[in-house]
Amino acid sequence: MNQDALAHTLGHRFNDAALLRTALTHRSHSAHNNERLEFLGDSVLNCVVADELYRRFPGLPEGDLSRIRAIMVRQQTLFERADALGIGELLLLGEGELKSGGKRRPSILADALEAIIGAVYIDGGFDAARHVVCAVLAPVLNDVDPAVLSKDAKTLLQEYLQGRRMPLPQYSIVATDGEAHCQRFKVECSIPQLTIRAVGEGPTRRAAEQDAAGLAYRLASGN
Repeated sequence: MNQDALAHTLGHRFNDAALLRTALTHRSHSAHNNERLEFLGDSVLNCVVADELYRRFPGLPEGDLSRIRAIMVRQQTLFERADALGIGELLLLGEGELKSGGKRRPSILADALEAIIGAVYIDGGFDAARHVVCAVLAPVLNDVDPAVLSKDAKTLLQEYLQGRRMPLPQYSIVATDGEAHCQRFKVECSIPQLTIRAVGEGPTRRAAEQDAAGLAYRLASGN
């Protein structure tokens, strides 16, 4: 796949092809990279998903809409969609990131997808970005089950295990990175009875636990 093929898959023809190249450029490769586009794309993505959920589920309260949106725009979801699009093949990475498997790293692929959304917004405006977001997330949007997704991941996992008379999962911090004002936590969710050990990340311990619980739930339930 090349950049033209990706643009065709996204359903957007770039007037400025350099924007797509920038969106695919990691900071390890060049000072002219995708971080600013990622910042913009993150906001556009959240706005489009919020609007789409608001229209699709008129009866859902704000809290449920917020939880569903958080699931849809989280790193794992974006990574899975970016991977399905083959974005990893097109990433421009520095030598170190290439050797350490950067083309398959969830954070890098998720960030690149957000940057692409930002690039589409700059190139074609909000309607073009909305079209791309809805197309990219269509498999997720069309499979939304409010009765399930409105519950947080830890609750879902707990209910799943209790329904099978299994002990509750165990959570433990495995790493913390960054300065005190911008830490990242890594938490492991362990379910020994199912031989599941899922690691999640987040800016707080609670967020990391939720991320780990979501992965553990998908592994346990097959969803």
